[in-house]
Amino acid sequence: MPKHLWANEVLPNMGARMGIRDSTYDPYEGFSFEEQYAMIQSGVYGAKPIISREDWQLLTDYIVARAPDSLSTEHILDSPTKENSRGMDRTLTQFTPQPVAIDSSPGSFLSFVNYDPKKARVITADLRGKVFEYDANKNALLQRFNLGNAITAFNQTDSIAYITTVGILDPSEIVAGGIHVLQDGSAKRLPFDFHRPVHTTVYDLNGNGHKEILVCEFGNLTGQLSLLTKQNDSIYGKRVLLARPGALRTVVHDMDSDGKDDIIAMTAQGDEGVSILYQTGNLDFREEQVVRFSPLYGSSWFELLDYDGDGDQDLITVHGDNGDKTPILKPYHGLRIYLNDGSNQFSETFFYPFYGASRSVSRDFDQDGDIDIALISTFPDYGKRPVQSFVYLENKNEDSFQFEPQGLPTTISGRWFLMGAGDVDNDGDEDIVISCFTYSFSPVPVDLKQRWGESDFDMLILENVLLE
Repeated sequence: MPKHLWANEVLPNMGARMGIRDSTYDPYEGFSFEEQYAMIQSGVYGAKPIISREDWQLLTDYIVARAPDSLSTEHILDSPTKENSRGMDRTLTQFTPQPVAIDSSPGSFLSFVNYDPKKARVITADLRGKVFEYDANKNALLQRFNLGNAITAFNQTDSIAYITTVGILDPSEIVAGGIHVLQDGSAKRLPFDFHRPVHTTVYDLNGNGHKEILVCEFGNLTGQLSLLTKQNDSIYGKRVLLARPGALRTVVHDMDSDGKDDIIAMTAQGDEGVSILYQTGNLDFREEQVVRFSPLYGSSWFELLDYDGDGDQDLITVHGDNGDKTPILKPYHGLRIYLNDGSNQFSETFFYPFYGASRSVSRDFDQDGDIDIALISTFPDYGKRPVQSFVYLENKNEDSFQFEPQGLPTTISGRWFLMGAGDVDNDGDEDIVISCFTYSFSPVPVDLKQRWGESDFDMLILENVLLE
């Protein structure tokens, strides 16, 4: 962090968490009474100092004296591949952009997007609680549900749909999220409240025929990763697997080849990293944090895949959340590849700098036997025009991590938020789906804010023309 952000933003908040407060900073200022009460109940901001004021002053002076005046590429942290920061000289040629309007309202507020291969449709949901299915071949849109609250996850099994509502979209300690189970034409809300849930996985973890529900409660000052298990009487019970904020996403895979499914989870909001929760018994888990990041990284996404084709699962991680107290351009934002040594020990082997990176989808898009990567940014460098908020990294040499970056045509612009992939047009190759989000949660230049706010499309399908 640069010196002024340490002094004016980070250190005052850090001090308040350690019980050090003065008249210049009140962590509860500006919040409603209800929010203040929830913040106090969290216990994050201590009432009594846990460090002496003399030691706190020593620490503050030490940090401010040594912090840089500003950030530059010289401050990229632990990057073995700094040279991969070159610009996008090529325009995307393998994909044809197809804008899609989900509704007739200007602007876009999609809070969920995914491709369902069984239905061969793109599933989207928005801040109003509406769920849509889009058939690209017929250019047909079907509204399925309306739950009246921002939807962050939609999980469809053979006969049951699980819909997750965030409750309160902006950072909050108030717990108001929910999960709704839709079956046989009726909807039922599970009897639990969730703390700003952002991702849900529905999976039979122990093979007993009942699906468990993993809920990433991102929260704010507090949060957690929760597990819902169905009891014999069909009533769910809830327990916490990870008691820390910033739970972002889970993937299920047997990481130690013992026949029991494990959980891979990413957390942000301070203790940023990727953990494996090894299933040691019947829904008993042991956590091992296999990758840990600086708390400044702004972790936003990860993928689990065999990048190098050696039979074990590697990690692709994305970092760029920049909507909090320090919204400056950070040269350590971007995408990283961590290779697995075969025993779930991961090492960073590639870094692609990309300001404000938020999502990736990695597939063999050109069907040449290696992994290509699409990457979007929700917090790009607005000082550059055209704004670099999407890049397609075509893999040219898997072993040496040589990628050719390609950008969108300059005629296509949007505030990209979510991304998925699948054979949307059913022609045998993988397409890319990107959603827009014009909800104001960070500063945007006036011209772009107006342009995106008046836009008549909500989603962009990058149609892969490889097999045409």
